[in-house]
Amino acid sequence: MGKRENLRNVAIIAHVDHGKTTLVDQLLRQSGVFRSNEAVTERVMDSGDLERERGITILSKNTAVMYNDIKINIVDTPGHADFGGEVERILMMVDGVLLLVDAFEGCMPQTRFVLKKALGLGKKPVVVVNKVDRPGARPLEVVDEVLDLFIELGADEDQLDFPVVYASARDGYAMNQPDEKGTDMKPLFEAIINDVPAPEGDLDGPTQVLFSNIDYDEYVGRIGIGRVERGSVKVGQTVTICSSTSDEKRNARITKLYQFEGLKRVDAESAELGDIVAVSGMADLNIGETACDPEHVEPLPFVKIDEPTVSMMFMVNNSPFAGREGKYVTSRNLRDRLFKEVETNVAMRVEETDSADTFKVSGRGELHLSILIEQMRRQNYEFQVSRPSVIFKEENGKKLEPMELLMIEVPDNYVGAVMEKLGTRKAELLNMGTRDSGTTHLEFKIPSRGIMGYRSEFLTDTNGNGIMNHVFDCYEPYKGDIQQRSTGSLVVHETGESTAYGLFYAQDRGRLFIGPGVPVYEGMIVGSNPKGDDIVINVCKKKHATNTRASGSDDALKLTPHTVLSLEQSLEFIADDELVEITPKSIRMRKMVLSKELRMKQAAKKK
Repeated sequence: MGKRENLRNVAIIAHVDHGKTTLVDQLLRQSGVFRSNEAVTERVMDSGDLERERGITILSKNTAVMYNDIKINIVDTPGHADFGGEVERILMMVDGVLLLVDAFEGCMPQTRFVLKKALGLGKKPVVVVNKVDRPGARPLEVVDEVLDLFIELGADEDQLDFPVVYASARDGYAMNQPDEKGTDMKPLFEAIINDVPAPEGDLDGPTQVLFSNIDYDEYVGRIGIGRVERGSVKVGQTVTICSSTSDEKRNARITKLYQFEGLKRVDAESAELGDIVAVSGMADLNIGETACDPEHVEPLPFVKIDEPTVSMMFMVNNSPFAGREGKYVTSRNLRDRLFKEVETNVAMRVEETDSADTFKVSGRGELHLSILIEQMRRQNYEFQVSRPSVIFKEENGKKLEPMELLMIEVPDNYVGAVMEKLGTRKAELLNMGTRDSGTTHLEFKIPSRGIMGYRSEFLTDTNGNGIMNHVFDCYEPYKGDIQQRSTGSLVVHETGESTAYGLFYAQDRGRLFIGPGVPVYEGMIVGSNPKGDDIVINVCKKKHATNTRASGSDDALKLTPHTVLSLEQSLEFIADDELVEITPKSIRMRKMVLSKELRMKQAAKKK
């Protein structure tokens, strides 16, 4: 058995927006990865367009820094519960974790979720209290909160004896005591080297590499990212690929081997125990498989990824405007793209249905699915999706549904409105506390279907002052019916172009989602009606031209500004008999049955 003293592998885990990616930036800067005159963007690890726009991490990324001749491999992970599948498997590659906690917010639902996974796999934690320069920061109280959380999650004595570093990732300093004056990140580097265990194992044994991530490159094809668990591996070596879940074995040759240095992948001839490597040359590699020495085929066990909780239907666009804006519109394009997504997105499932034009896609939450929709939209796909629905389970003849932990922080005077709304959505209050500064902290347990569509109401009820976070908790018996949305839709009467004159007379019926000069078709939804029934309106009507002029009738028509719904808001708004049509240029909502007469006939049949 041997130890690699000159290597450390660590993952950064935390709740959304507690500063993971910013911290990695500073570690890269201060370890001299960039030249002093190099222009570097902020949050350099968030490389995708969507990641940069939304300021969230979606895919985990690898990087490495050198400190005092010790190489530190760092993995940045996402914070949203919807990308929990990313976090779970990344923990397989590291020996320790940096648990980041905001010095003001303290432990949040996601902190609990990721810490539970890390402690369960026996990883050594280093706690970093970040944002200590924030007004209202309470670093010492937060450390107590973290300790309580460790005890609650059943940490062992070794894990409870965790080192704490106080830091401001934005300003680039860390300290061992909250009242010191920090200058650089040195205390954090020291904590990683002293407290994260070095990789241990059999240095000279037969090769074993466990792959926990897959990347895709236009030129090389699939690239497996994993960790050498035993022995060493070199370019040109023949390995056997196997998995702990199936008996299938196949041989492959390692054509190229890369190690991480800073943000780059660097060609390497060989790698040893504990190294995190990227390998190309294996066309059909899957996440969770092991590459072994052909003489010793011993697959390693892999984490069980949590099951999806939400599903929606993806269909070929069949609206009157189909094919006008997108490039990929057929069911074959849609099918290929969805099945390609599942190869790297382990927490997502795609199933075919009775119809060749419809696919059932399941994921970890609405955000998980809406990110996929947005990515496809940007790649010139055109399709339509149904309303997200919760996945139920059957156990011992009982219907079970997914429950979530919901944490809300609102100013005191909005608590009543929030409690009332959540009461009708079958939420039960677990905990309630006040923070100094006039905010109340509420914790609920609520069915997943109770949260759907609540976010926009929540922002309205709290005038945009509330913060809500939720994370999947468990399956529990079905809680009974929840009243769905109370508004109806304003549906277009005929195909044409909307006019200011038509909209002027339609706006008394409810809130409009479009302005004048927009192409519309029969059955398209252009507004919401507060009364709860669908109303068919004519937004294309023009004024009759006559010769008579009267002084009062030609005044300018005043239109109330219309509301533009984002993709997430559209998904929240639609009812079960409605769809969202998605093209590279527009997001439209429509009735499944476009013709008014057919809709009336179906409604009559139901009665």
